[in-house]
Amino acid sequence: MQATTPHLIVIFGASGDLTRRKLIPALFNLKRQALLPDNFAVLGVGRTPMDDESFRDDMKAAIASFSNISKAGDKAIIESFISLLHYASIDTFDADSYSILKDKIVDLDKKFKLEDNIIFYLATPPILYDKIPVFLAKQKLNRESHKLIIEKPFGINLESARNLNKDLLKYYSEDQIYRIDHYLGKETVQNILVTRFSNQIFEPLWNRNYIHHVEITSAESIGVEKRGGYYDNSGALRDMVQNHLLQLVGLVAMEPPILADSTNIRNETLKVFKALRHISMDKIRRDVIRGQYLDATINRTKVSAYRNEEGVRPDSKTETFAAMKFYIDNWRWSGVPFYIRTGKRLPIRVSEVVIHFKETPHHLFCNDSGEPNASNQLVIRIQPDEGLLMKFGMKVPGAGFTVQNVNMDFHYSSLSEKEIPEAYERLLLDCMLNDSTLYARGDAVETTWEFINPILELWKNEPEIPLYGYPSGTWGPDVADSLIEEPWLTWRYPCKNLSNDGIYCEL
Repeated sequence: MQATTPHLIVIFGASGDLTRRKLIPALFNLKRQALLPDNFAVLGVGRTPMDDESFRDDMKAAIASFSNISKAGDKAIIESFISLLHYASIDTFDADSYSILKDKIVDLDKKFKLEDNIIFYLATPPILYDKIPVFLAKQKLNRESHKLIIEKPFGINLESARNLNKDLLKYYSEDQIYRIDHYLGKETVQNILVTRFSNQIFEPLWNRNYIHHVEITSAESIGVEKRGGYYDNSGALRDMVQNHLLQLVGLVAMEPPILADSTNIRNETLKVFKALRHISMDKIRRDVIRGQYLDATINRTKVSAYRNEEGVRPDSKTETFAAMKFYIDNWRWSGVPFYIRTGKRLPIRVSEVVIHFKETPHHLFCNDSGEPNASNQLVIRIQPDEGLLMKFGMKVPGAGFTVQNVNMDFHYSSLSEKEIPEAYERLLLDCMLNDSTLYARGDAVETTWEFINPILELWKNEPEIPLYGYPSGTWGPDVADSLIEEPWLTWRYPCKNLSNDGIYCEL
């Protein structure tokens, strides 16, 4: 990671949770690592009345709560960083208010010698995504050196995504627009490319000839917490599958790019999205499972059902769990099923990609139960405890050829001399460096919506399609196991309950 040119970062929604928990702590951590330029400033923008000092006090408390403060010298760095923070209180829905913002930006640009390098970060509700860019453009704040970072959701369906892209491109070029997906900023996600394309032992096997199926899981142990009002209009398919999980599919399934740069990598992931086989109506009913968590007792604590959460309709049919089976119609992946699942109130928080290799063509050796040994697996753990795990068979010591599965693993935490950057640290720095590799491109967003949209439409038009309840603390509806058709195969369950008080996770 390298330092960058002078920059001003303007954060809309500066009094919100994302700014306090992620953005300001990430920028502070970049400061600690000497990765911010000498000429740098942050301008928070919001409707909440506040001056520079009160904003600094608030962000100082956020840094104390959410940053990696570990050294005595951090106190001096905090004070130095806090002095770079400024605030402008405007009505973000009022176009005329943006002249006040422009004046503040001009003053900061002169004071800190920022060379007109400005990033506008929209950490706001989506209702402002098609308004703020218009108001900025009217103030001529859309010059070539200005960039726009937009948080998901990028639309709520195909039509809204297309309209949003069309509106943005009226005022900013595609090169200026950075659609942020924090999953792509995770170190292990980026390592998928390195694992595949820098190791000769993997790439020759990464195809239909040797891989039986690919499984991607993103599980959360928490419920919707205080986000019930938002989540009830979103659901797992919109919130996780259309963006995070399909982006992972793109990296896992892409062809080798000519160069490891933004254009070539994003071109290859787009080809994957275009090759996704659209699921027919009949197969949506069979191959896409939706569920909703019920109340349960977890570790002696009672947790509420989704419909009892604050802000959720009592008759809600919003899915908190989604699992699906699909195919990629191209030369490399023809006939290889991909399985993805995501859900809330599952046993643990874990995200991982599992490559299931085919069985050996002839079963010479068996395990201690007399059955053929399990197939090899490569597990790419994204969170928590990032790392890689390879499962393969080894002979049990003693007479005969009894085989037992063993693990060979690597944990990123073992690189003690290296600080693993948080996702927002990497992505903010990349934007300052004009590197959009880990950001979603407009055509890719629309293509993933083209794949997801028919599912949402069918669920909307056929409310009788089952919504399966599952007890909180379990791995979702049992019916999801039926997606994997072979009777001897099921999802990988990385964690086991040791007792009422603990869970053991393998990696």
